[in-house]
Amino acid sequence: MPCASIVSAPSYVFPFRSSSASTSSISPTAISLTKRTWRPRIDTASFGKCVVRATVSIEKETPEAERPETFLRGVDEAQSSTSVRARFEKMIREAQDTVCSALEAADGGAQFKEDVWSRPGGGGGISRVLQDGAVWEKAGVNVSVVYGVMPPDAYRAAKGAPTDQKPGPVPFFAAGISSVLHPKNPFAPTLHFNYRYFETDAPKDAPGAPRQWWFGGGTDLTPAYIFEEDVKHFHSVQKRACDKFEPTFYPRFKKWCDDYFYIKHRGERRGLGGIFFDDLNDYDQEMLLSFATECANSVIPAYIPIIEKRKDLPFTEHQKAWQQLRRGRYVEFNLVYDRGTTFGLKTGGRIESILVSLPLTARWEYDHKPEEGSEEWKLLDACINPKEWI
Repeated sequence: MPCASIVSAPSYVFPFRSSSASTSSISPTAISLTKRTWRPRIDTASFGKCVVRATVSIEKETPEAERPETFLRGVDEAQSSTSVRARFEKMIREAQDTVCSALEAADGGAQFKEDVWSRPGGGGGISRVLQDGAVWEKAGVNVSVVYGVMPPDAYRAAKGAPTDQKPGPVPFFAAGISSVLHPKNPFAPTLHFNYRYFETDAPKDAPGAPRQWWFGGGTDLTPAYIFEEDVKHFHSVQKRACDKFEPTFYPRFKKWCDDYFYIKHRGERRGLGGIFFDDLNDYDQEMLLSFATECANSVIPAYIPIIEKRKDLPFTEHQKAWQQLRRGRYVEFNLVYDRGTTFGLKTGGRIESILVSLPLTARWEYDHKPEEGSEEWKLLDACINPKEWI
């Protein structure tokens, strides 16, 4: 009987939401997401006498003692003054430093733990995580520059749509910054942002095919309680960043965000949106590089003023429990629907970076429904029926 090809490999998310969280202890009402040891698993399937083994598509990372000046390799490093790859890496590393400094300042004491890693075939990344601070329950800010070869199903996951790509391994380059920030206070919203650049080289079975490139990213807000002034401020900053480049960007990317972060099995959105875009290559490459830079630079002014207003507000056990229930929705979306996680789990790599988006704790209750008219109900209604905030 003919052999079938199977690919199943845990992986690094080229930094879509793309450090340490994995379900390890369960109670009837809560799940604590904590670190555990991960070992690569190679799935097998038998077809008659034929056994097919999956392969990992990106080499295992190597810990590094110091941050290198660049993760680029070969000709990319030599062309660092002009290449989009090099300038995008410079942008995301500067953004990581800026965001981490602002988060540490807001916390007032806790500092990020940093892991630097590289891959034998080229590329690497810097993962930074702050846990159990005064303000942040868990905050992750990762950058990566990755070279690898995607199996066809991973390419489809990265593109998120049917493609004309021929079957066969696809060499790729991916760079990005990815962050999820989970505050302790239930009145302080969770923030997610990531900005990424992706290129594919000619497939190994189709030499000479044109290189494809695209940008992706977005910034979105996930509160447990609605303060309209906060949500309006956040969306206004996103709109200003978009309007500098194209007046259609904000309405287009706002709707895209609402549609993308939809939890189908719940019939609701993960949060109150922001902007989201992917596969963006229908504008000038230089313009899109500048746009991604502007969006990354808008993260702090969009978010930190909200944190400063809400981080010290008093709250009840009931309000904390509601925050944990909404974090459960966050986990559901990221593990079931998120394209970055899907891509990462199919290309082989750093599980800590894939799961950095998950909160330290989350909660599930059987058949929980907030009382109609309550503040919790208002949040759920806004997640079911997206609003125009500005």
